[in-house]
Amino acid sequence: MEIIEGPQIVTRPETPYVGIRIVTPFRGLFAVRDKLMAELYAWLDKRDVTDVGNTFFRLHVIDMNGPMDVELGVITKERLDGDDHVRTGALPAGRYASLTYVNHARRANHLLVTWIRDNGMTADRWDEPTGDHFACRYEAYLTDPRSERMKTKWQVELNIRVADGDA
Repeated sequence: MEIIEGPQIVTRPETPYVGIRIVTPFRGLFAVRDKLMAELYAWLDKRDVTDVGNTFFRLHVIDMNGPMDVELGVITKERLDGDDHVRTGALPAGRYASLTYVNHARRANHLLVTWIRDNGMTADRWDEPTGDHFACRYEAYLTDPRSERMKTKWQVELNIRVADGDA
């Protein structure tokens, strides 16, 4: 794993996006992510939407042994009209623990989660029978996946919203 920047705390504004949200098992998750990415890019192309920001993969609920509630999205400059499959949303404003890296997503996630804990903070999350729910946890792909097919070369910005009141 190559660390490009962080870990650090950053403050982010509310950010509009369009995305496709599904529930899927952890096994095969990244093939599902890639399929959703192709679907979302095709949806944007069909509507001639070109002024977009980074693609991201948001983890709403994590259950490594059960269903994962995930969303593949693209940041937009303004709110767009969605449909039954592609929905509009917003990444919530707030303070985020952030780490930019290349390769080894699991190591990067472990490093950032450990950094949050070791610095006396907590992720803005809660336990439910369906798994670990997050106010906002996502990977923003700083490298455009359409121009670089090798995922091991992507620069990825991992963001986990921290609880209010943390240092």
